[in-house]
Amino acid sequence: MIAAQEDSIMHNAKLAMLVLLAAGSATMAGSTPAAAYDYPYCVQGRGVGIPGDCSYQTYQQCMASAAGRGVYCNVNPRAALNQQPRRGRVYRDY
Repeated sequence: MIAAQEDSIMHNAKLAMLVLLAAGSATMAGSTPAAAYDYPYCVQGRGVGIPGDCSYQTYQQCMASAAGRGVYCNVNPRAALNQQPRRGRVYRDY
């Protein structure tokens, strides 16, 4: 009788591990990488690099994060360049 209970417990444990493994595999297979987005403001300075930590939607958020760290806030160069209208070259047919 004890052997039957141990087999039942072992069977339930194997089944639980199989379910967890299947759920984990489905979660990993169905996830997509986060979309890269260039927010308009970056924390820049020592230890952060250029363009820096560009994860701020407002200047106030950036300044709050920079406070006391010896870094500063600046406009994200990638976002600023993407917002400029492109000027096309005018070709004249003479």
